Amino acid sequence: MFLNCHTYHSLRYGTISVEDLVQLAVDYQLKVLALTDINTVTGIYQFYKLCQEKGIKPIVGMDIRVENEQYYICLAKNPKGIAEVNRLLTNYNCEGIEIAKANPELKDSFVIYPLTNIPEKLLEHEFIGIRQDELNRLFDPELKALTHKMVILHPVTFKTDEEYELHKVLRAIAGNTLFTKLTEDDYCKSNENFIGKRGLLEKYSQYPEIIENTKYIVDECSFDFDFKTPKNKKYYTENKENDFKLLKKLAYEGLDKRYPDDNVQAKARVDKELAVIDQLNFCGYFLITWDIVQYSNRMDFMHVGRGSGANSIVSYCIGITDICPLELDLYFERFLNLNRKTPPDFDLDWSWKNRDTILEYIFKKYGKNHVAFCGTNVEFKSRSRFRELGKVFGLPKEELDLLSKKPKDQHDQNSIVQEIYKYEKLLVGFPNQRSMHSCGILISEDPITNYSALEFPPKEFPIVQFDMHTAEDIGLEKFDILSQRGLGTIKDTVKLIEEKRGIIVDIEDTRISKGETKCNEFLSIGKTIGCFYIESPAMRGLLRRLKCDNYKVLVAASSIIRPGVAQSGMMREYIFRHNHPDQFEYFHEVFEKELGETYGIMVYQEDVIKIALHFGGVSAENGDVLRRAMSGKGRSLSALQKLKDDFFESCKKKGHPEKLSQEVYRQIESFAGYSFCKAHSASYAVESYQSLYLKAYYPIEFMVSAINNGGGFYRTEVYVHEAKMAGATIHNPCVNLSEFQTTVYVTDVYLGLMHIEKLEATVKQFIPEERKNNGDYRSLEDFVKRVSIGIETLQTLIFIGAFRFTGKQKHELLIEARFLFSKGQYRTKIISLFDEPQKDYMLPVIQRDRFEDAFDEIEILGFPVSFSIFDLLKTRYRGHVLVKDLLKYHKRQVKMLAYLISRKHVPIKKKDHPGKKDDMYFGTWIDADGQYFDTAHFPDSLRKFPFKEGGIYLLLGTVEVDYHFPTVTITKMAKMPIIADPRYSMDEEKSQAIERSLREDVSMTSRKPYPQEFEIGLPRTKMN
Repeated sequence: MFLNCHTYHSLRYGTISVEDLVQLAVDYQLKVLALTDINTVTGIYQFYKLCQEKGIKPIVGMDIRVENEQYYICLAKNPKGIAEVNRLLTNYNCEGIEIAKANPELKDSFVIYPLTNIPEKLLEHEFIGIRQDELNRLFDPELKALTHKMVILHPVTFKTDEEYELHKVLRAIAGNTLFTKLTEDDYCKSNENFIGKRGLLEKYSQYPEIIENTKYIVDECSFDFDFKTPKNKKYYTENKENDFKLLKKLAYEGLDKRYPDDNVQAKARVDKELAVIDQLNFCGYFLITWDIVQYSNRMDFMHVGRGSGANSIVSYCIGITDICPLELDLYFERFLNLNRKTPPDFDLDWSWKNRDTILEYIFKKYGKNHVAFCGTNVEFKSRSRFRELGKVFGLPKEELDLLSKKPKDQHDQNSIVQEIYKYEKLLVGFPNQRSMHSCGILISEDPITNYSALEFPPKEFPIVQFDMHTAEDIGLEKFDILSQRGLGTIKDTVKLIEEKRGIIVDIEDTRISKGETKCNEFLSIGKTIGCFYIESPAMRGLLRRLKCDNYKVLVAASSIIRPGVAQSGMMREYIFRHNHPDQFEYFHEVFEKELGETYGIMVYQEDVIKIALHFGGVSAENGDVLRRAMSGKGRSLSALQKLKDDFFESCKKKGHPEKLSQEVYRQIESFAGYSFCKAHSASYAVESYQSLYLKAYYPIEFMVSAINNGGGFYRTEVYVHEAKMAGATIHNPCVNLSEFQTTVYVTDVYLGLMHIEKLEATVKQFIPEERKNNGDYRSLEDFVKRVSIGIETLQTLIFIGAFRFTGKQKHELLIEARFLFSKGQYRTKIISLFDEPQKDYMLPVIQRDRFEDAFDEIEILGFPVSFSIFDLLKTRYRGHVLVKDLLKYHKRQVKMLAYLISRKHVPIKKKDHPGKKDDMYFGTWIDADGQYFDTAHFPDSLRKFPFKEGGIYLLLGTVEVDYHFPTVTITKMAKMPIIADPRYSMDEEKSQAIERSLREDVSMTSRKPYPQEFEIGLPRTKMN
């Protein structure tokens, strides 16, 4: 009888979760229930499963509304019905096709109209919904004549009176209005909650025809869904047989190229993998991925195939990945095995500049009716809950900022804030809006609207209305089409080297992307800023602690730096064993034989499979199932217990003592959920080497490309500094020498117009284009004639020195600009055949402070170019110790002067309260020589000497050399003042403003504190 139920997937309307809705039906002993969220099918699959579990017949449909006006409710008679409703909404969302207000073309759905929208003609499958409080209107003869086409309509939107008020709050949020401004038309009626079925039927007892019509609809509707059958596109060719033939042909062709020496092991591995791929019907999945990569190659794009897909030699042979699984002993079973029923998961990276082109190809090749992005439900986050509620209750901006940014103990505890607290708690976990998954693409065999309506978020690629977990649940596996800036940096560097030097670098040649001597030297000293994945302070510190000087150690480093491995304490243990290989024993020979490369430590997910296989005697397939179960990926506790029992039984058969087996299982249990896929690390390591090779041999071009691709871990200033340290001369933007992006002429680097934030994007693009088409700008007047620009924008260009080619001082140019604009003739672009000669103006010579330019640069670019930031200090003191000497000062106190680059927040355990966290930071700095070093700031020091944002600090601390890597543990620090801004010598407040604007990079974390060495519990002696 409940044909119009809403959940909180009716965004900013419903207040009931899907679980709660079904549970309410159980509580009210209902045998049938309909879910009809407003303009979405987000919850129908979860709803279907829960109803099946509870013995309730599920009916699915949609409440169709346009601009908050309810048109009708659609109830699917069968799966075809929900598909046609999906298409109706998709056409509206994506094609702009208006939804018919009456008599929509729906053959497999019932349509129920509210009394506010009765059509002139009711079709056979169309009915009118009559609410209990509308029954008295049936005395109207016109309405009474339609009772034979009426059904019971009792919408459900909330559970309790409190949730009814929450519903109103949500409606105010949706309408961006004050709670007090809502009208009755803005929200639902106060009786839209569950009531007993018997009581509901009694309301309609005088109209048995209405009750019978309702029962008829309930009986006719049926939604059965097969979750087991894959819904992805089945075949790349026309059938399974041809798919296998093509995949085998491609794999064998690739085998000859990748292994030209007739490698017997490689051929056997290819044949083994092909058999599994064919048996699991995944040939089409491999071929579609191959096809996307082939298009990328034709477009001369760089891509990286990573993730567990790199465990497959077939992937390697057909060019999806570039990692040899034999070289790194990668297990195919980690990627694909006969126990896995869902398709494999390929992660493919492209440059952020090329990704949209790849996406457009996929949509065009496989058809817009079969391709969409996964959706994602964005919840009301903590800050947004307070901010949205504050607006609804009319708080001013200042109080909104306080509520959303400050802890509760700093809030004004008035009655309105208390009301906000109440609703803030209720909104926890509520979806706020649908968005696009960052990379997950679905390619379906049948039209994708069979499963979901599509929406268009701002990115202009359609999305389904459910997330990746629902997609996987119903049999739609995603292709991960990712983007990153590292590949853009590599590709742009290669292009820049060819353009500027005439040198062609084959960056994909593995001889230079793995194991190159100079790269290994750079790795061992952490000289990796700008390089993909290995530039962060933590990673550079790790590389130095390991004295990493080869590809395999880099692969391990790429894995142990991950939070999970560090969380388990394995990072510290790995560093110890790497540096002291003679100070531990392998506690069992299997660990020495299988994990010797990583000193008996399970660093990778593949290691779990190895130990389960070689120590425990279980199959590689079951080893991967064990790994997945422990990492919580879709396995029940009972299934995990069975795997555990099987493991111990197998160990017993192999003759292992129970104590030893328990220790091995404890390690598996500790690391399985934390460890990182080795193939993933290997793919990262190759790209890291590629970028490192370019940094080592073409540092200026590389840093220019890093700047143009938006950098990475650090702000632009740091990459500009790196270019300078590599021998570049850095120049401010110039209208005659700069491009939109930063460019280089031999060793002269001209910052791009892109870095001037106050310049409009169109102007940044137009200035170099106009110069290219019509020659250099001859003067300020010539520039103003050719470029449509306002006086304020022109002044910004003057202040940054973009017209220094004229030889005139800035004040002269500013006066000239004012004069030109006062005439009014240059406010719009003028093209003239006969230019009048440039007039010369005699202006007084003004003595400028030599540091004025530096302050202009900080204001416009965010950092100084004409001078070092150290030149702006009031003091000439540069510290007692420089970075180059730090290793000599182990356990000694040093006083240093340094510029703050970045700081990372790291939680640690409180001394007196082990269960609670305290705060510490790691800082990264440069000294007056421009060299980097790191500091550690413990809670006691921070409380007395906190960071005061960006700038130069005087540091006092003790040097701790940890495995070749010096860190200064800070006891005291103070921010050092810079000179007053000479541009505002008469205004003390303004003269200090620039100092407050100096930047820093801050990384905050909320993870648990890492364990201490004694808590790791990894045996360093042999066990019997």
